[in-house]
Amino acid sequence: MPRYDLILVGAGLANGLIALRLRQQRPSLRILLIDAEREPGANHTWSFHAEDLTETQHRWIAPLVVHHWPGYEVRFPQRSRSLNSGYFCVTSERFVQVIRDRFAPDLLLNTRVAGIASRTVTLDDGRVLESDAVIDGRGYQPDAALCMGFQSFVGQEWQLSEPHGLTAPIIMDATVDQQAGYRFVYSLPFSADTLLIEDTHYIDNATLEGDRARQNIRAYAAQQGWRLDRLLREEQGALPITLTGDVAAFWQKHDLPCSGLRAGLFHPTTGYSLPLAVALADRLAQMQTFTSETLHATIQQFASQAWQQQRFFRMLNRMLFLAGPADQRWQVMQRFYGLPEGLIARFYAGKLTLPDRLRILSGKPPVPVLAALQAIMTPHRQQAMQ
Repeated sequence: MPRYDLILVGAGLANGLIALRLRQQRPSLRILLIDAEREPGANHTWSFHAEDLTETQHRWIAPLVVHHWPGYEVRFPQRSRSLNSGYFCVTSERFVQVIRDRFAPDLLLNTRVAGIASRTVTLDDGRVLESDAVIDGRGYQPDAALCMGFQSFVGQEWQLSEPHGLTAPIIMDATVDQQAGYRFVYSLPFSADTLLIEDTHYIDNATLEGDRARQNIRAYAAQQGWRLDRLLREEQGALPITLTGDVAAFWQKHDLPCSGLRAGLFHPTTGYSLPLAVALADRLAQMQTFTSETLHATIQQFASQAWQQQRFFRMLNRMLFLAGPADQRWQVMQRFYGLPEGLIARFYAGKLTLPDRLRILSGKPPVPVLAALQAIMTPHRQQAMQ
């Protein structure tokens, strides 16, 4: 069997981006991608804002981008707004196409892994693959060191019998019944008569009643006057939303390099993982030596730095989840979307300035003051480290 420079276990977004960036920057590296599913990337749609990436990053992931809109809309009971910030979408179909095209000879699909060590991967059939280093990118794994909420959703891509009339995505329509959590509908217009419609809930656990979410989608489409004709695809998932945690304890349990959601690399408030996955891929492409030890140290440092930069976001998340009734969480987001457009863009990019943070906290809070203070102090009461 051949020996590889790097084996990437899990061919999802994070490892796929690492593989693509290394192929661009270090084409001589021998890379193997392994996934238990029959296609890389599973069945997902990944979105991001224009300001989330640098110009160089936009260029190198351009082959993956299927849709781009110059702006987007949000809707709340007392506020609707159009924002002039570019919004981009990567589909699993395009992701599969690009990964297969670049890595077909070095892509093991329908392949289950029995064990991972620093330089070997053992498959279920007993084969042992050798490499200078291995990265585990098999998705989110619950960890007692981290306290999480979730953005749980069911999304359906529909062919309509008539044009829907949308010219931009509606990334949050929270005018819908809240159903015991912060609920909104997310709609992406892929063509004049095709739409991705997601029923999304910010809730305390990852479980979401699928049948009810599907009924919600049909009801919302009817309310909008969209005539559903043919279901093209369905996806569902639960994105982690970080409330607090002990990052040192988290990394003590990860003695092997990992990536993506498994490494805690996602926007703490939205759960979006693509921008940090792109940044990690760039960081690894700068490395000269690939060993388990150097990769682990580099990724841990990268993730720990991101964790420290996200402290303010975790505080906001606690206010969202802990400071008021669940069905009133929408008020926090409605107030947020009244802030300046540049601030909102920097929020999504995870690059808030000190004046931005002061602006977010100024004025009358959308939740009870005492409850807000209790939520902010939660990690201290639990003796959890930020």
